[in-house]
Amino acid sequence: MSVELDDLSAQHAELAGILQGLDAAAWAAPSRCEGWSVADVVLHLAQTDEMALASLEGRLPEHVEAVAGVWAEASDVDDGAARMVAQERAHLTAHDVHHRWLDGAAALRAAGSAVDPSTRVRWVAGELAARTLLTTRLAECWIHTGDVAAPLGIELPSTDRLRPIARLAWRTLPYAFARAGHPAPGPVAFHLTGPGGAEWRFDPEGDAAATLVTGSALDLCRLAGQRAIAADTDLQATGPDGDAVLALVRTFA
Repeated sequence: MSVELDDLSAQHAELAGILQGLDAAAWAAPSRCEGWSVADVVLHLAQTDEMALASLEGRLPEHVEAVAGVWAEASDVDDGAARMVAQERAHLTAHDVHHRWLDGAAALRAAGSAVDPSTRVRWVAGELAARTLLTTRLAECWIHTGDVAAPLGIELPSTDRLRPIARLAWRTLPYAFARAGHPAPGPVAFHLTGPGGAEWRFDPEGDAAATLVTGSALDLCRLAGQRAIAADTDLQATGPDGDAVLALVRTFA
């Protein structure tokens, strides 16, 4: 099993442990995502895991065609995701959502274990390596696990699973800038503190970084997942692209 798949499996296990004991009231409770219940968040994860599974199995175009009607009027990716949840929520019980996510997550892990991590697959933002796709699924599952846990009063420990999420945020900065209509940044380095106190350094090859971001890996991942604003974190950025990096960094399409 690859490192990416190990981390994804552990993240799935953490969320599964939370969901296992929920009663009907907890499933219906508001999540940290505005307008979504806990069940809605898990349904969204199931839907996007199914899309990732289609990507790994080489049938993404067919999958996209099947849901094209829902996306036709969507203004962006976030709006499309909201429409997907709205279309299905009324027809599914919490039990349905729970087991759909469990089954889809298991299928995703199985497909991930069967593909070479370097294989190029299609995704929302174009082609990417299978290992990168699995890391995006880790990032999304991590942030949505928090969306479920926080309003239920469940405190989650920070783990080294944050490292690949932070690296993803660093590596995809050019995409984040392009998506926002900004010119590509110059060389950027992240020097972060992991949950155990170790320094995690992400440095560009070749030229020295002109922009440096420092602070906790947890805050960086929260910022990149749009669960924090830079002013409320310990992150510091210096260099010509510092402010833009903190404003635009992301780990989702």
